[in-house]
Amino acid sequence: MSSLVCRSPSVISTSLLTLPLLRLAASARSVQPCAQRQPQPQQARQASGPVAVRRFSASLTLSRKVAPTEAAHINEVRKTIADEFALIKDAYQSPKHPVVLAHGLLGFAELKLAGSYLPSIHYWRGIQEALTAQGAEVITASVPPSGSIEKRAAKLAQDIEAQAQGKSVNVVAHSMGGLDARYMISQLRPKGVDVKSLVTIGTPHHGSAFADYLIDELGPDYLPQVYKAWERVTGWEPSAFSQLTQKYMAEHFNPATPDDPNVQYFSYGAMVNGKPPLLSMFRISHKLIEEREGPNDGLVSVESSQWGTYKGTLTGVNHLDLINWTNRIRSNLQKLMGHPPSFNAVAFYLGIGDMLAKEGL
Repeated sequence: MSSLVCRSPSVISTSLLTLPLLRLAASARSVQPCAQRQPQPQQARQASGPVAVRRFSASLTLSRKVAPTEAAHINEVRKTIADEFALIKDAYQSPKHPVVLAHGLLGFAELKLAGSYLPSIHYWRGIQEALTAQGAEVITASVPPSGSIEKRAAKLAQDIEAQAQGKSVNVVAHSMGGLDARYMISQLRPKGVDVKSLVTIGTPHHGSAFADYLIDELGPDYLPQVYKAWERVTGWEPSAFSQLTQKYMAEHFNPATPDDPNVQYFSYGAMVNGKPPLLSMFRISHKLIEEREGPNDGLVSVESSQWGTYKGTLTGVNHLDLINWTNRIRSNLQKLMGHPPSFNAVAFYLGIGDMLAKEGL
């Protein structure tokens, strides 16, 4: 492999996931602009339907997806949610069991940048407070930001056991948090944790083409250097990045992580309408994923988001909108132009709580 990175100049300004890695890659080897690589053909996936996994108990099943060529003909892909969560309703039912909020890659529960001098930054911006105000008991977990799924899942189990105090729980997970929860339920099966349901939101159950792109761009010769630099700069283990590829999910994680029949699985996907704005951190990643997987939220495709009972695709929503990190300038401009936002993250999570309550959870 050449010692030069084949990369368009604009790739350097990209998403929360890619920016740190690309900068570290630039310090590990020379970077020069060149023609963009042609997308690699996507691996075929097996047909839909629960499939028994021989190496596990016969009662465990693995959710499988349909092949991409069939995706356009599936009602679940067409099931879009345009404005159902635009406004907060007058009343919501509260789930019977506590709700565990599990964050994604590079996430946190609460971040204090200046001690008591500045307000804390919350990953679940206003969401925990809203659910609590509606009568739900809420638990927030904090796992290693870029650690392996295995280590993140172990910490998730510890947090739930410590805070739930023996109560059954509903896990609501954003992005990689859904993979942590699936591994915890299927592989760890902690005695002190009883999960009744798992709701995943923008989780890359089948990997992300953008993760594949990044790993391919860095190459096996430079990945160790980049990972060491990441750990030296951030103090965080970098194992998560290679586990988010389509290859890893298809060949390793999904076959080894069957669903638990005693847990109800729900999922939501999201997609950006048209192209992200010129200065959006998702502009490059969205384009690449769209070419390889189809509609996406900037980091995770609609196709990859589907697991268990698919509740629908949130339209006009990006990966950070899903946790209420909406661009306020963009939102205000939309209102001035007579196009108020069609998605309110707080209304969305209150709706999830209401759905869980109606399911008897």
